[in-house]
Parts: sequence; C-alpha cells; structure tokens
Amino acid sequence: MQPMILQSDFGYADGAVCAMYGVAENVCPELRVFDLTHDIPQYDIWEASYRLIQTVSYWPEGSVFVSVVDPGVGSTRRSIAVRTLTGQYVITPDNGTLTHVKRICGIAEARVIDESVNRLPNSGESYTFHGRDIYAFTGARLASGVISWEQVGPAIDPASSVIELPVVEAAMEGDCVSGTIDVLDVRFGSLWTNIPRELFLKLGLTHGSRAEVTITNDTRTLYKNIMVYARSFADVNVGEPLLYVNSLDCVAVAINQGSFSKAYNIGTGITWRITLRKAPRIIYE
Repeated sequence: MQPMILQSDFGYADGAVCAMYGVAENVCPELRVFDLTHDIPQYDIWEASYRLIQTVSYWPEGSVFVSVVDPGVGSTRRSIAVRTLTGQYVITPDNGTLTHVKRICGIAEARVIDESVNRLPNSGESYTFHGRDIYAFTGARLASGVISWEQVGPAIDPASSVIELPVVEAAMEGDCVSGTIDVLDVRFGSLWTNIPRELFLKLGLTHGSRAEVTITNDTRTLYKNIMVYARSFADVNVGEPLLYVNSLDCVAVAINQGSFSKAYNIGTGITWRITLRKAPRIIYE
C-alpha cells in the first residue's frame, strides 16, 4: 500500500475535497491520503504543473499523486496516468499538468485511464466531477493495490503523446542570463524563476556581490534595479530586495519580510521575463 496525495483548484468552501476523501475511504479505509494543495488558482494548469514538480520527487517510490485542475472536464481531453523515472505515479487530465514533471523528472510510462472500469460505481451520468468519479477512485485503487498499473488502461507513448504547455528556456546571451518568472512563493510573494543556479553562476557572482535585475512583460519594463545576491534573507536588511537560490535550485527574487510581487505588481508565466547581469562597478571620484 502506498500513500495518495491530492491536488486541485477546488478550495475548501464546499464539499468537493471531502467527497474525494470519501471515495478513497470506501476503496480502502487503511489508505493514507494527504493534501499537496487545494488552493491552485481556478483553471491554472501551469501552476498545477509547477506545484507537482515542487513536490513529487520527495515522496517515496510508488506514491500516487492525483492532480485535478480541469477546465476541460467533460470534453474530449483524455484522463491519463504516468509513472515518473523515479517511480511515483501521477493521475490527471492530459491538459499540460505534467509539463514540468515530464521535462524535469522524466516520464517512464504513461497510460490512458480506461473509464469503463475505472469509474466510481453508481456515479450516474455526471461529467463534471471527474476528480471524484475517476481520478480519486482510480488513484485510491492503484495506491491500495486493488488494481495494478497495467489495469489502469492502455499504454501510450509518453514522449510524443503527453501534452505539454509552452515553455521558454532560460538562456545566457553575452553578459546576461534571462528566463521566465514561473510561479510565486504564494505566502511570501517571492518570484521563482526558471533560471538554474549553474547558469546563473556563469555571471561570475558570489554571495554578497550585486546583480542588475530587469523584469518585463509583453508591454513594458516593470522593474529595473540593482540588488544583492544573498545566501539567505538574513543577509539583507528588512525591506531590502535580494536574489537567492530557492528550494528547487533556481534563482528567486524577494523582499526581506515583504512581498515583491505585490510591491511591483508582478505576475507569472512565459510572458513575464527576467534578465540578470553582474552589476557594473561604479567608481566615485
């Protein structure tokens, strides 16, 4: 028996999450069910994808993730399950939720869920709550050993068949490194970029040195300033901005004990670009 971890954009204002727990309880009362988050912004497939990669690899081999952010529920989009190269399973709509898992963790196998057998009995003709009727039900059966991986459904090619969202790769050009602002550290308003530490360090920066940071979207430049590359928040004064390496080993931007995203009205996604370069040396005469 393996743990099952739930993620959705349902929130806790109604009974949707509780219903998924109830389905799992009926499949196997001994099954351990955990929450990744149910506070994904409504319909935000990109953030669902990012929260999975933030979490999946830290769970034991065999763990089953059920991710339901599904603006296309009831349409022709497929329901799929994948096994990562590190052995965890993810059950989700095939709508791009697996973008970061596929690119960073890697997918070893993928299957289309056979809804003729992997659907909650007596769930009627409803096509608007697949999180309960298909994903939680299939996930609980797989995690508890009621069904095998092969019984989920027919195999598909993970390389060519699993849908991915558009991604802009981080890159170095001249004396600048650029990337995108992928997601926010929600509680604290830090900006998490897709610039990996190894690429960032090619700028020749060390802790305590300064970088010029420019943030733009499709229409204009929203921020341009010089800040410290710090080991931690404690390296700068309260209220000061900083660059640091986050828990995913990528560059992030923050204000010590403040929200950078709120202070400068910064959003996320591939249209939000960030450029970094080593700050020019200023000599005063």
